[in-house]
Amino acid sequence: MLNLNKFSSRDFDWIMFGAVMLLTTIGMSAIYSIDLSRGSELGYLRKQLIALGIGLALSFIAYFTQYTFYRSSAKWWYIASFLLLLAVLVFGRDVRGTKGWFMVGGFSFQPVEFAKIGLILILSYIISRFGRRFDKPLFFFGTAIVVLLLIGLVMLQPDLGSAVLLGLIWFGLMCLAGARRRYIFLLVVSVTLVGVLGWFFLMADYQKARLMTFVNPERDPLGAGYNVTQSIIAIGAGQMFGRGLGFGSQSQLRFLPEAQTDFIFSVIGEELGMAGAGVVIFLYGVLLWRLILLIRRTNDDFISAAASGVTILFAGQFFVNIGAGIGLMPVTGVTLPFISYGGSSLIMNFLLIGIMESMMRRRN
Repeated sequence: MLNLNKFSSRDFDWIMFGAVMLLTTIGMSAIYSIDLSRGSELGYLRKQLIALGIGLALSFIAYFTQYTFYRSSAKWWYIASFLLLLAVLVFGRDVRGTKGWFMVGGFSFQPVEFAKIGLILILSYIISRFGRRFDKPLFFFGTAIVVLLLIGLVMLQPDLGSAVLLGLIWFGLMCLAGARRRYIFLLVVSVTLVGVLGWFFLMADYQKARLMTFVNPERDPLGAGYNVTQSIIAIGAGQMFGRGLGFGSQSQLRFLPEAQTDFIFSVIGEELGMAGAGVVIFLYGVLLWRLILLIRRTNDDFISAAASGVTILFAGQFFVNIGAGIGLMPVTGVTLPFISYGGSSLIMNFLLIGIMESMMRRRN
């Protein structure tokens, strides 16, 4: 399964890996600044560095693992994802109204981050085994059941942002695979109906408030609209080159809630300015460009689908997180990959990069 003797610098995508490491470095710098504002002993940064070490180790293990392992074990990744999401509802810890974390000592693990990988792999496996007959009802509705099982468990936590991301991965892969348009139309109608029912029966009050604030941020500037208002102020205050790392008034004086996760891009915008924010956007562009090159250059359906799923995941998180920070998207708790604080997210994202590097080596 492991090919430890077959490392070649030509087979390793240094550009993609370099972009990821630069994004992580910027994220660590922003987390360090946020730690300073809280007067703590760099608690966030210390935990994030530990997660980075674990993530890098898993990433290189994944790189040295033959890509066929991911295809042959895809169903087990999915089953493990389902069981973890089920177990967290029983044994998990409630954090800010969401029961989505396992706590071990001083560290936590969020199973939904693992489930994103499990979903990408199982959908890629199904696509590669379906003989490109993607217009068949069994393909569309069968994969819909696969993703709905995970979404249902995630919504029971409840975690709307992660549920949306899981649905986005599936929807994007269905469109790229070429599912019938009538099924897509039926899906849109069904989602609309589920959205209406979810508003009344599934969504928590704070989630409703977030969506209402997105429609009209001024309706409650000191309540539900406070976060978005402070985020926009922070980004605008940074101007071109920012106020300097650790000198942002919005983040340092703690006017910006959840600065280490939901609104970390606002911290970067305030302290590093438009220049720093532009570098972040450029690096994400490089990451997505390298993934798209992998999709275009491979003739393996499993690799193509897996790389497409990872591209959809990273792009979705990028647009939702930054869009929420500037008031163009509702705040759903979606983090910014490789930058936001969160050990589970960082570790699983690096694991995904390792899997992509393994598939890149197979292509070469």
